[in-house]
Amino acid sequence: MRPEFEEAIRVADLPEKTKEQLRTYIADREITKEQFDTILDRVIREYANTRIEACEAVGIIAAQSIGEPGTQMTMRTFHYAGVAEINVTLGLPRLIEIMDARKEPSTPTMTIYLEGEYATDRDRAREVSWQIEAAPLHEFGDIVIDMENMQIVVQLNTQVCEKRRIAVSDIIDTAPRKIRDRRHYRDFECEVDEKNATMIFSPKDRESYQNLFQLAEHVRNVIVQGIDDIERVVVRKESGEYILYTEGSNLKDVFEVEGVDTTRTRTNNISEIAQVLGIEAARNAIIHEALSTLSEQGILVDVRHIMLVADMMCMDGEVKQIGRHGIAGEKESVLSRAAFEVTVNHLLDAAIANEVDELSGVTENVIVGQPIQLGTGDVKLIAKPLKLGES
Repeated sequence: MRPEFEEAIRVADLPEKTKEQLRTYIADREITKEQFDTILDRVIREYANTRIEACEAVGIIAAQSIGEPGTQMTMRTFHYAGVAEINVTLGLPRLIEIMDARKEPSTPTMTIYLEGEYATDRDRAREVSWQIEAAPLHEFGDIVIDMENMQIVVQLNTQVCEKRRIAVSDIIDTAPRKIRDRRHYRDFECEVDEKNATMIFSPKDRESYQNLFQLAEHVRNVIVQGIDDIERVVVRKESGEYILYTEGSNLKDVFEVEGVDTTRTRTNNISEIAQVLGIEAARNAIIHEALSTLSEQGILVDVRHIMLVADMMCMDGEVKQIGRHGIAGEKESVLSRAAFEVTVNHLLDAAIANEVDELSGVTENVIVGQPIQLGTGDVKLIAKPLKLGES
């Protein structure tokens, strides 16, 4: 791109994202100075036309633009996201989850992208999936309850261990430790024979069959490979690369797995994104999740309305819900809070705290019967009285 074009784009009164799109558009094109001036002039004019006027009621318009098509969304909750056996919540229930800033979505799921040869080689992609998918001990060998000797004998299958790229020593080390740490069961002893790939678990109380069967349940289900929170992983090839879809989410641990592309991997758990990657990433996730939920239903909403909602949810450095436990319950105006929910409580609290309502918003002015301070209501005409003899 010619230097004078770059300079003109740099100084133009446009958002950075628009400038980037404009640079990309003209990068590979042979255009004259006149053509470039025409393009830039049209972009600037279009941007000026789409800007919101001062005193526009942006919040109400955003609420209408999201709420009205939201009433037309179907109530179907589950849908196979192009992947067998992976359920995801979509439609209105998912939109409500996003706006309510739920700590845990009803169907947490991740889309894991891979890097380098992991993305193009199915065997390598499968290796990554084994490092992520939670695999209980009973998948790696036979577990027998020996009631005569009051013990549980685990005979590991070395071929399965080799196929799934995990050493017998790792399983022997991990299983007892995880039963104690993660499953919080400590009343047992464990003997190991690494050479014969055998483990023998015995409850400390040898008199109780209940303890034996309880221990057997812990031994069968202890996770020895993969990440505990991720129950299933499906490998799919899309656009020439292998992508992993998961049931369950654990962003922090997945990022530590070799072969995972951390720049593109995402989860639908917004609060987890806020904890691991920060509030800016959570804001972007809210925008992406809301837009994709609406577009999946064929509903188009201007991204700026959703951006406004996402900004309001994240502006205090944490993800807050829209409702009374979040944004609506923390408004400055007493009357606005009271108009939303639990009216008497808000009025009582405000009276006790001697709060003053400035009547600056929409709701409170409607309640007291004044013009709202938007549009024509924002303009106040003040007439200067004429003195006697003045014209």
